[in-house]
Amino acid sequence: MVTDPRPLIPHFGYPYEKILYLENAVDNEAPSRIPALHRYCKIRPIHISLKKLRSHLVLNPPEDDVLNDKIAQIARRILAAGRNIVFTGAGISTESGISDYRSKGGIWDKFRPVYFDEFMSSKASRIEYWRRNYELYPDLVRARPNPGHDAIFRLFQMGLVRTVITQNIDGLHQESGLPNDAVIELHGNARRVRCMHCGKLSSLEAAQARVAAGDTAPECECSGYLKPDTISFGQAMPIEAVQKAASLSRNCDFFMVVGSTLLVQPAALMPQYAKDSNAFLAIVNLSETPYDAVCDVLIKAKAGAVLTEVVNSIKKLQAGNEP
Repeated sequence: MVTDPRPLIPHFGYPYEKILYLENAVDNEAPSRIPALHRYCKIRPIHISLKKLRSHLVLNPPEDDVLNDKIAQIARRILAAGRNIVFTGAGISTESGISDYRSKGGIWDKFRPVYFDEFMSSKASRIEYWRRNYELYPDLVRARPNPGHDAIFRLFQMGLVRTVITQNIDGLHQESGLPNDAVIELHGNARRVRCMHCGKLSSLEAAQARVAAGDTAPECECSGYLKPDTISFGQAMPIEAVQKAASLSRNCDFFMVVGSTLLVQPAALMPQYAKDSNAFLAIVNLSETPYDAVCDVLIKAKAGAVLTEVVNSIKKLQAGNEP
């Protein structure tokens, strides 16, 4: 609600001293829509249609203008800062057709998680794990980077993002063009398989071929259990990846969260580390996060469109055409 309309009213040609909202205005809007106008009338008011008034006086900025202002603010911060980090969660990959985990209809809504100790102690659990993996495999191999992934890659190419920290296991950042050493995978990568005994890595494609041929719980040549190289419930986090992510977060100038609810620890600590170090914190996510009230910019919209516009805004700034 506008509290002082004086700066706005002259734009439609009426001096603010002569404007009063008339209770019997030609439309049926309630008089409470713009009560502030009455307080600033100094001489006999003229009658004015609210319909005409409303066509010129914006009580609340249009949503598109607010969004564009936030995008421009992120663009300026990315250009001004030197050490920029992007942190991504499942929300960026849903636009590529990959289900998230916690929302209605997500993976955990369909399946009860197989805990790590169950996987290691029970062949029946390993068979069930690989059955689910086989069911989800087509979605993974069909998925392609979307405009959100492409925009982050463009920022990397422009020298404006040094590292992407991701909770995602789909490998789509690398598919978009990011080198492996620019991506910190906190929860592993579902496109590769690791032996739980000797640590040897192999392709998921090869393991899936074995499952399709009837090997329902594939094992390594050393007899160790094969498992997609992702972090299951109850499994230890990759210490080196977590430590590197924490160090970079504590020493960054700009930290942007994209598509994460920031509920899973310790990954959710990264924006806190950044904020504690006075970094600029931006969040682009459709749902609420614990950091909404403390971040510097919050955009509740789909990642692909927002990040594409961030890149476009940066290009305009670099060309001298400030958005």
